Amino acid sequence: MHIEPGVVDAAKMGLAVATAAGAIGYTAKLGWDELRSTRAATLVLRAGAATIGTFAFFEILPHFQAGVSEVHFILGTTLFLLLGAAPAAIGLMLGLLLQGITLAPTDLPMFFVNTTTLLVPLFAMTALARRVIPADTAYVDLRYTDVLKLSATYQGGVVAWVAFWVFYGQGIGAESAASVATFAAAYSVVLLVEPTADLAALAGAKALRGRTGGFLSPRLHTAA
Repeated sequence: MHIEPGVVDAAKMGLAVATAAGAIGYTAKLGWDELRSTRAATLVLRAGAATIGTFAFFEILPHFQAGVSEVHFILGTTLFLLLGAAPAAIGLMLGLLLQGITLAPTDLPMFFVNTTTLLVPLFAMTALARRVIPADTAYVDLRYTDVLKLSATYQGGVVAWVAFWVFYGQGIGAESAASVATFAAAYSVVLLVEPTADLAALAGAKALRGRTGGFLSPRLHTAA
């Protein structure tokens, strides 16, 4: 979902800075909340794993250009389920930054745009998880339909934010609408693949119950 440089020009970048600042601030709140029940070293370890995972997802997994953005298998839902909301948010943000600094410096001007696009859907998915997943259900026991709801919320949020940035930056017209439609159609592939990847990750985590040394999120194996 790397939105191409120039889609939002410098004159309009103030909104992206504001939305990204809000997302980063909320990420800090999630991290602070997690520290009430988790050691700082554990949070750092999980966030580091999410950062490495995000970087690998962007660079190693298949990705391709579609309209105004690249289609990536971000696996944001997987990071959330395995590591928790705060580590996932930190990892998505830092993984994006690391990729820009090391391999794609031309993407750095769009960092705030892409940060918002990655994080806000994660927060929406986190809120949905609190509502639809029963308190007595561990994540490893989720059904396909549960995982699909979470993934659809995250991926749908990514598409919605890409559409917003395109129309905000380029105006509403036939060309911009066609670019958004092309991206949305291509991104449907992600929605088909990610729930299966989530379930595979949960199955692996279930097999490791009691042997992760506290590395993975406690909610993964135990009820809330």
